[in-house]
Amino acid sequence: MSDVIKLLPDSVANQIAAGEVIQRPASVIKELVENAIDAQATHVQIILKDAGRTLIQIIDDGVGMSDTDARLAFERHSTSKIRTADDLFSLHTMGFRGEALASIAAISQVELRTRRHDEQLGTRLVINASQCESQEPDMCPVGSNFMIKNIFFNVPARRKFLKSNQVELSNIVKEFEKLALINYSVEFTLMHNGNVMYKLMKGTFRQRIAALMGNNLDQQLLPVSIDTSLVKVEGYVGKPENARKRNALQYMFVNERYMRHPYFHKAVMTAYEQLIPEGEQPNYFLRFNVDPQSIDVNIHPTKTEIKFEDEMPIWQILAAGVKETLGRFSEVPAIDFDTQDAPAIPAYSSHVEVHHPEIEVDPTYNPFKQQPRQGGGMPQRHQPSADNRVMSNWDELFANFERKKREGLSQPSSVDAQEVTAPATDAVYDTDQQQDPVLPMGDIQSVYLQLKGRFILSPAKSGLMVIDQHRAHVRILFDRYIGRIHTGNMSSQTILFPDVLHLGASQSEALKELLPEMEKMGFSLSSLGGNDWAVNAIPAGLDGVDASAMVQQIIESVDHGGIPVKKRVLEHLALTVARSAAIPVGRSLMQEEMEILVADLLRLPDPNYTPDGKTIITVIPMEQITKLF
Repeated sequence: MSDVIKLLPDSVANQIAAGEVIQRPASVIKELVENAIDAQATHVQIILKDAGRTLIQIIDDGVGMSDTDARLAFERHSTSKIRTADDLFSLHTMGFRGEALASIAAISQVELRTRRHDEQLGTRLVINASQCESQEPDMCPVGSNFMIKNIFFNVPARRKFLKSNQVELSNIVKEFEKLALINYSVEFTLMHNGNVMYKLMKGTFRQRIAALMGNNLDQQLLPVSIDTSLVKVEGYVGKPENARKRNALQYMFVNERYMRHPYFHKAVMTAYEQLIPEGEQPNYFLRFNVDPQSIDVNIHPTKTEIKFEDEMPIWQILAAGVKETLGRFSEVPAIDFDTQDAPAIPAYSSHVEVHHPEIEVDPTYNPFKQQPRQGGGMPQRHQPSADNRVMSNWDELFANFERKKREGLSQPSSVDAQEVTAPATDAVYDTDQQQDPVLPMGDIQSVYLQLKGRFILSPAKSGLMVIDQHRAHVRILFDRYIGRIHTGNMSSQTILFPDVLHLGASQSEALKELLPEMEKMGFSLSSLGGNDWAVNAIPAGLDGVDASAMVQQIIESVDHGGIPVKKRVLEHLALTVARSAAIPVGRSLMQEEMEILVADLLRLPDPNYTPDGKTIITVIPMEQITKLF
């Protein structure tokens, strides 16, 4: 029997390795820009065509390469960053594996022009799918000029799974932001299809944050400064009132390298406990500086997952430092650090002296003792408030409640007895296509109770019906918008003073692609130049809705999930608008409002679930309730 194990050719091995290192055009930009930073570049220019599918060009003014180094750089495991395995624990560069250029060359057509400052001529190198086609002397400036053409041209399966240009460009911008944030002493230029998206000058960390994320963010940041023998943390955290429900700006860097660290993220979130609502996230931009020997960056091919030797002490230091920052700037009334059972950590020095005001306490004061009137005479009797007077008559209230309950049970349901409708402009349902709802209308009683500003409770013959009011309204609005779109009755309402949107470059590109479908929904937007837009009109019937926030939410939902299939774009937009305009969680409803909401919901063909499959109605059976007692 012949041998079956064969050594893979280098070209095949490089394509396999490229699957781990190069996942999309953004990966190419990350690797080449990091190489430019390692080469001591002071200006990096990124030129894109078709979101990197056709061309990715990286031009830097770094030290450049000789003709021999340029050819050798594209071989696997060739690097100038390390020499021995011990060097992995004293890294001062972004790259070190020697896999990036070989992986890029394996799945694209590469052209490199490079020259060192001490040489008169540079070199021009052309590589096609790992095969070197030519190398010749070339007149070129000092530094390196990489041109990556037709990425994944020889791996059709990988190219087919690339997302739309907008999604790929969005990923490129996110990667660009990570690189530009931490390398604030380097000038960056990003161009796409001939348009300049970013032109960043060198400056401070805070100036770079404002240049990338918007000048309005500069007023929302609080400086963090922690200096211990174990770790040094510098950066900024956002004020609690500026926390976001989605798309929060959260960046952590260690030794000038971007990292994702859920454990340290939890430390920051701990400092914001009781300061921001549940589900919201604060902004933060934090730079860690530690001994390179105390971390391991060689865990994941993307080098974003980093293992710390002293994670728990650093967690304590970070949580305490962020808490102190929030307290120092009067974002919290007081700070109480729980040191019981906490591990020993190095001494913390903030160089900031905090003065606590002295509070005078009257030991003879008794809040329960009746106080005399200022004018003398008999002590003033405490007058109960309206709520207290109501609570004191609970026997009478309970008797009235029981009487009304008996009357309600003996009469037909109000939903059966009378038709409860929304305004005429909102009635778009086709009653001929209705299906049976989760419960027959006759099974629902006319008594509604709101629980925690979120759920509507109503007795039914089979038990207790519980309705999520926000999801119910989302379902109603979604069906309403879809009905209007299909019948061509979608109208707009003009905003008297148009809202102005300040978007990022990738968000502006996403909005351009969405504009035709948004106009069908009833939106009207106009460009103000650059990445600024004016919201002139929104779909009719959305009174009291923050127009700019709604458009921002539409862009963000597309940014996370990608632009959906064309035939489903309108459904996606209708769902996003419905979520923005729906009754928010926590809003109190009157009895009439609950009746209309439930009636509108139960008339829909599918009242049980939201368009994205979340439960709206559930019924707790009587048997289950009886078992509780």
